[in-house]
Amino acid sequence: MPDPAVPPTPPVPLDALLARADLGLRRIAGPADPAVVVHWAHTSEMADPYPYLLGGELLLSAGVHVPDGAGAGYFDAYVSRIVAAGGAALGFGVAPVHDTVPGALVEACEMHGLPLVEVPPRTTFSAVARALWQLMAQARTAELRRVTEAQQSLATAAARPDPVPSVLQQLARRLGGHAVLYGPEGTRLAGAGPEPGEEVRTALAKLAEVVRPPSTGRLRTPSPEGPRPPSAGHTRASSPGHRVGSGPDAPAGSPGDLHADLAARPSSASDTVAGVRLVAHALGNGEGFVLGTAAPQRDAGNHTIASVAAVLLSLLTGERHSGSGAGRSSALVRLLLGAAPAEVAPLLGGDRWRVVHGRPDGRAAPDAVTASALGAALGSSLVDVAGEVVRVLVSDGRAVERVPGWTLGVSAAAAPRDWPAADTQAARALARARATRAPLLRHGDRPTALTDLVPPAEADAHARALLAPIEQSPALVDTLRTWLSLHGSWDRTAVALDVHRNTVRQRIARCAALLDADLDDPDVRMELWFALRRA
Repeated sequence: MPDPAVPPTPPVPLDALLARADLGLRRIAGPADPAVVVHWAHTSEMADPYPYLLGGELLLSAGVHVPDGAGAGYFDAYVSRIVAAGGAALGFGVAPVHDTVPGALVEACEMHGLPLVEVPPRTTFSAVARALWQLMAQARTAELRRVTEAQQSLATAAARPDPVPSVLQQLARRLGGHAVLYGPEGTRLAGAGPEPGEEVRTALAKLAEVVRPPSTGRLRTPSPEGPRPPSAGHTRASSPGHRVGSGPDAPAGSPGDLHADLAARPSSASDTVAGVRLVAHALGNGEGFVLGTAAPQRDAGNHTIASVAAVLLSLLTGERHSGSGAGRSSALVRLLLGAAPAEVAPLLGGDRWRVVHGRPDGRAAPDAVTASALGAALGSSLVDVAGEVVRVLVSDGRAVERVPGWTLGVSAAAAPRDWPAADTQAARALARARATRAPLLRHGDRPTALTDLVPPAEADAHARALLAPIEQSPALVDTLRTWLSLHGSWDRTAVALDVHRNTVRQRIARCAALLDADLDDPDVRMELWFALRRA
């Protein structure tokens, strides 16, 4: 879980804030270290600000709290508490209380190594805070642009004739480091970027063993000291619902404990050796491939870029191992050349398939990477992103189970000629699942019903005649169908259709008027439902 004390925006170097000519800030004490960064600004006139600081702040004060005749002892205690709370720097406003920065404060900041910044009278604290937020926004925008460009370049590389080396080369370039792909036996299959030293290469190879599934490949026996000497850094491994590691920021345990707990199958592990950030990602194809990276810096952007590369390599290595990629490519070519779906379905691995519609529980629309992750969870790479919904074609031989973070609608198993109808079934099942807040709903196979006893041609003719007054308005037809399927619930229908409940009421009233029917009558509802099932 992310640390709630860390803001979602990247920190800003203190030097960048000092470089703003419009602020006129001046460092008068403390180290001139370019590595000093500020996470946020906080104004306080408390004599002891410690309880109100989270760490990483530029603390702004006009010295209102300073008593008359305060000496070195007062300022020493004040500065020491800021340092103990993790404050990044102290900004002291000159005026209206003090004409100059107290000399004892300058000495205390110099002694404790806390950067002290003089804020001139013309600069308000709110202007300093606003400038800091602007710099953070610029840094965040630059980071998002960097990640987006990296995603695009990785996707382009994956489409080249030599996709695996191309993806590794792009990844190493974007990280400014080294990237390597390990095979199921732990062998190095391909690498890109400047070669790190022997110590880093050995540590990265051992880190790959931490995330490799125990059922694949050859597991090396760990040394008594673990994958490497504990003093060289710390190791972290994580998987859904599981997080272990060693070091000051991890639960009790050691790298050796990680090897003993390989059955947990961590999805990634990180380490730092000789100042180099190491990360290993288990590829999601279940074949034992592992992506390893060694980069000189640690930031969230690098993790996102490497995760995208891991997804792409999972698809590439999975296709190469199983040959399913060639089958899909052949099926696509035949469809484009005029073959019927029934003819190409065997190339995809089966004759009967289910259509799954998925929608992420968050508000963000799914992208290609998110859709690929859903496909991997369902065991299929036949994935399509359609607006806010991801559609996945899953072989009837695979069980479709709930996926955390997703709401799913599943069709009945269908032959290729019935796939369009299955797509409609999945869409309706998803709408009902969202309305009822169920993580997964299926349009299951059912025994013969009363509607099956009516000859299809007569049933279709009756449905067309009954629904003729509203057939020209798809919105009315869909609203009526959804409303009836949810037993006349206004709120659930509004959720399923993504409209306001008053819109639902207006549409149902319009349906009742056009159909000249009493929609409160259960017989009328039954007949309309019969017709809608045929529509």
